Amino acid sequence: MSRIGYAPGAFDLFHIGHLNLLREAKSQCDFLIAGVVADDVLFAHKGIRPVIPLSERLEIVRSIRCVDSAVAATTNDKLAIWRELRFDVLFKGDDWRGTEKGNRLEQDFASVGVEVVYFPYTTATSSSALRRALQNVDAMAATLQPALNDVRPRRRWVPADPVRRKRVAEMSLQAR
Repeated sequence: MSRIGYAPGAFDLFHIGHLNLLREAKSQCDFLIAGVVADDVLFAHKGIRPVIPLSERLEIVRSIRCVDSAVAATTNDKLAIWRELRFDVLFKGDDWRGTEKGNRLEQDFASVGVEVVYFPYTTATSSSALRRALQNVDAMAATLQPALNDVRPRRRWVPADPVRRKRVAEMSLQAR
């Protein structure tokens, strides 16, 4: 009997933490389904809009060798997803372990015979950290934009002497 695993996630701004989770999940099941959280579900659950649209996130995750199937998670109700997919094990980052939502998840899945397995959360690289970095870049660009608008383009030096002016023009053409 094959063991079916389910690894849900936004998989936005795909990074090494996502890859580690999927690789580790595949090592513990025979068939791995990645549930890519839909944009509206992500916004309703976490209050964030993904940078990468769902269709592209699905394509990225489907292209990963260790993923056997990638599906859009159009609800945050994991039991509803289980009723549709019938997986044997659910994989989550260990930032859920010991939390109210993690404990509730474990209880709900224990009642239907599904094991919940936690993997180490990658703290050095996360979508949240990448999103903050992008916001910082945007903020810096917005701060610099007025100053850049005030910068006038440099005027090219042109010799007053017509013979020199012709030579400079010829040298410019040769340099191109």
